[in-house]
Amino acid sequence: MRTRYGMVHGRFQPFHTGHLHYTLEALRRSEHLIIGITNPDPSETQREVTDMQRHTPEANPFTFFERQWMIRAALIEVAVELSRVSIVPFPIHAPERWSYYCPKETVQFIRVFSEWGRKKVSRFQAAGWQVDVLDPGATKQESGSTVRRCLVQGQGWEQLVPRGVDAVLKQIGAPKRLARYAPS
Repeated sequence: MRTRYGMVHGRFQPFHTGHLHYTLEALRRSEHLIIGITNPDPSETQREVTDMQRHTPEANPFTFFERQWMIRAALIEVAVELSRVSIVPFPIHAPERWSYYCPKETVQFIRVFSEWGRKKVSRFQAAGWQVDVLDPGATKQESGSTVRRCLVQGQGWEQLVPRGVDAVLKQIGAPKRLARYAPS
């Protein structure tokens, strides 16, 4: 049985194949899926004690617009009916604002790979949201940090992202842009 509204959220820096699988599984369980992009505005990005890298500029090289472009490209590539999806900014550190971005009856689909994932589950539950943990006990196969590291090195990143995302990353000059983070 599908829930009326489901939500996935993440920084999607960039949107990789693991994100696509997570998104498609949540979409399968939802009539309408809301994709929340966290850290949408660098001026509002906050430190998180359970993941001390997620707030740094190096961990957030892509704009909200670029990330939603990547997500749309990946979904179009796999023939998702875009009328079933909304992409919104999502202020993960402001629970008092969450209901402005998705209806209160939204089921929050979360994958838990770390202390940060466990913290998100508890924050949503404490705020009264229904949470459905996808793939409990699974280990993380892909990560944005791995994709960014490969982009910095200039190799091996293409197979870590959907083809549509590959095209967007090339179009925005991501390999060259991220080269500035290469060790000297």
